[in-house]
Amino acid sequence: MEGSVQINVPESNSIIEHEKKPMLSWDEIIEKSLSNFGWMDFLQAVLVAVAMFFDAQQSFISIYTDNYPKWHCINTNTNSSCSSSSNICKLPRSSWSWDTHPSNTIISHWNLECASTFITGLPQSSFFIGCLLGSTFLAALADSSFGRKNMLIFSCVSMSITSMVIIFSTNVWIYSALKFLIGFWRSSIGTCVLVLLTEKVSAEWRFRVGIVEYFTFTMGYMSLPGFAYINRNSSWKTLYLWSSVPTICYSVIAYLFINESPRWLVMQGREKEILKMLKRVSSEENADDDNGNLTTSLPKLPTKENFSIFHLYSSIGELFHKRWAIIRMIAVMILGIGIGMVYFGMPLAVGNLGFNIYLAVVFSASMEIPSCVATYFLENYRRKPSILVFSILGGICCVMCVVFENKVPAAKVVLAMVAFFGACTAYNVFLIYIIELFPTCVRNTTTSLVRQAIVFGCIFCPFLISAGRKNNIFSYGVFGAVIILSNFTLFCLPETKGIVLCDTMDQQEKKEIALCDAINQEKTGIVSV
Repeated sequence: MEGSVQINVPESNSIIEHEKKPMLSWDEIIEKSLSNFGWMDFLQAVLVAVAMFFDAQQSFISIYTDNYPKWHCINTNTNSSCSSSSNICKLPRSSWSWDTHPSNTIISHWNLECASTFITGLPQSSFFIGCLLGSTFLAALADSSFGRKNMLIFSCVSMSITSMVIIFSTNVWIYSALKFLIGFWRSSIGTCVLVLLTEKVSAEWRFRVGIVEYFTFTMGYMSLPGFAYINRNSSWKTLYLWSSVPTICYSVIAYLFINESPRWLVMQGREKEILKMLKRVSSEENADDDNGNLTTSLPKLPTKENFSIFHLYSSIGELFHKRWAIIRMIAVMILGIGIGMVYFGMPLAVGNLGFNIYLAVVFSASMEIPSCVATYFLENYRRKPSILVFSILGGICCVMCVVFENKVPAAKVVLAMVAFFGACTAYNVFLIYIIELFPTCVRNTTTSLVRQAIVFGCIFCPFLISAGRKNNIFSYGVFGAVIILSNFTLFCLPETKGIVLCDTMDQQEKKEIALCDAINQEKTGIVSV
């Protein structure tokens, strides 16, 4: 429908004639309406980003619930065969006891102290498998008629309900199945938060509101030690309740007060809702204008396309139609596996440091803050060297953790923190890099595939961490080797700093050819001189 509307009129709702204002696109109308960022916009951003607080808790809660607790010998005077260095599996059950509540973790609750690496690592691996499948099946729902806001709330509610149901698990198999469901439901939270944050502000504010998401995720991660310490003498089930009940309360508040993305409303052709939102936003943000009016002629809303599974995955076919795109995609997925394994593996492995597990998590989470600062300053530096330097730093520190395993415990803790800092920084730059590597027509698809590759690498982390309790070479050693070796794929990838992003595969290919020709001509000129 073509028409006109007067937005933010203090005393009148009269329609401005079409000739008085030039026809603008919907992107221009939305950008103009959202041009000012006020306190209400900031509160909206915070309210949306709080979902990442609970997402972080569910992502890393197994650090405490699945931890291998400490134990001590009973009656050492009469039982000389028991000592702190003894193999617990070879001691009679009456000769030792756990240091904490018998149900403090699933290991002590279900007597898994002598279980295989597969059994003890299965719950968290199931969580990552759920994340992998969830990102595949739930990603498109937020783009459909379901919407960003509804998808976010649905994911939070489903995740929290499953988190409450998990306390009724009677064995590790049921527990692992429910961990799979938690991972499945939470897989879309991060994407929905990021999209909602960036689509509800103008281009000028997108980078800044992204920091809000990062901050709330870090706070959620750092809150876990506090909750776990308060419940250190309680069952692991209490920790799940502490993290799930507030999520339900948040979901109710979010449903009542979070606004839907105006850009999604336009794509869905919801004219009345978009006009109502733009009037309200414009009224709040342009109250200081000379006349208080923001008027514009409205173009025709885009036609809503019927949902088609073939249309949904058409970009994958377009991506793998080009040989250079296939090579590039394989390279970044391998690189993502290496970086993601350290980025998610190091926090989960803090229990293997032999250090206070509550302080270890606080130190680990605090490393994300300097990593964010470093990423901000690396924005003007070349992508490939930045990823390479920080990945190698993380990898070397991981390997050094194996060297200092039983020599200098304090040095091992410091090295683990530095390794996580390097992986965090490399991960942040890597996410920017993959966006710049591919054109607009396949950018969302490639980003999703790379994230799935990262999660795929994480599936193996719990098994490696479980095996690393006996020998750190299976955890820290493997983490370091994988991230270092994965960086060899950078030689197959181009530098992207400062490039203009392309929209189509053909444009990207022509630009690559032109760039190669320019480099070859430059080399030829140098040789001739």
